[in-house]
Amino acid sequence: MKRLKALLQGEAGSALPLLVAAALALLFANSPLDWMPDTLFATRLSVDFGGVGLSKPLLLWINDGLMAVFFLQVGLEIKREVVEGELSQPAQVVLPIAGAIGGMAVPAVIYAASTWNDPIALRGWAIPSATDIAFAVAVLAALGERVPRAAKLFLLTLAIVDDLASILIIAIFYTSDLSVLSLVLASLCIAVLLALNFTGVRRTGPYLLVGIMLWVCVLESGVHATLAGVVLAFCLPLAREAGAPDERPYIRLEHALSPWVSFLVLPAFAFANAGLTFAGITTDMARDPVTLGIGLGLFLGKQLGIFAGAALSIGLGFAQRPRRTSWLQLYGAAVCGGIGFTMSLFIGTLAFEGDDHAPLVRLGVLAGSLLSAALGWTILRFSRSAPAA
Repeated sequence: MKRLKALLQGEAGSALPLLVAAALALLFANSPLDWMPDTLFATRLSVDFGGVGLSKPLLLWINDGLMAVFFLQVGLEIKREVVEGELSQPAQVVLPIAGAIGGMAVPAVIYAASTWNDPIALRGWAIPSATDIAFAVAVLAALGERVPRAAKLFLLTLAIVDDLASILIIAIFYTSDLSVLSLVLASLCIAVLLALNFTGVRRTGPYLLVGIMLWVCVLESGVHATLAGVVLAFCLPLAREAGAPDERPYIRLEHALSPWVSFLVLPAFAFANAGLTFAGITTDMARDPVTLGIGLGLFLGKQLGIFAGAALSIGLGFAQRPRRTSWLQLYGAAVCGGIGFTMSLFIGTLAFEGDDHAPLVRLGVLAGSLLSAALGWTILRFSRSAPAA
């Protein structure tokens, strides 16, 4: 029991519920009970306050609602790293930023080259550009001391930069049918959040209340609702409460959200979006430009782009190779960057409406992510660390 508890609380264990949920989704999709998830996620849930409310299928509550909580946690991590963590020191972020830029550009180019003749399919260009923090870091954590801490930190920082870029991509390229009134109301909510911060309010309760109102406004505005979580995170105060212990409110919130995100939000998203019917897979699906673009983008594009960007910055003297990390280990970490699972599936739901492309997206993401995880683990398992300087 103690070993199980330690596993679940560790970096590798944080990805375990997500992996189990994805496996269950595949199991249901390929069993006589394949109708159950579809029926469950099509169920409409309504929330009403005095005649004003929302009514949406459970699937959208998960993708628009629960994922906003995930983006709130991501936003808190990014803000903490930018203000006082690894992203606060320019010399320490050159290498992961260079890797992240290459790791987003090369997969996008590969996907665009594969789908260039199909304007609709081309909308998915950002799908293979994403990295799944939980799975990627879990692969390195599972190898323990075989992987230098600096290499783990490189991949973690790269994934955070990757997530920040993905947030910007969602805001810029996957927004449509804007509602001016809802945007105005969302702006007022943001103004209230900033006013709370500048006037010294340190309790998280008022911020969360206004954040819920912001989420509703953003949901109705045409901008994807998950971005409300990021905005809320950036508006939360960093300072301690007066007379409170050393731990600050935003750190307490980040720690409080962590188990909910690991054991509810991400598993629910994976179970709702990862189901793929293997019996329906054909050679045409495997050769489809969308499937090939995503799979090759994640497996080849990410590793080549990340490693090339990192190696170029080191070769030009702008950065140094992570401490005690050999070139082969750096390449293995770059390969693990091709595990795009959660974020890639999420961008896929934004890029394509309806079910026409959903099986292709799932097949490409699963294939590219699994191949990246297998090759990355193998490289890191049998490579040796560089001697200490």
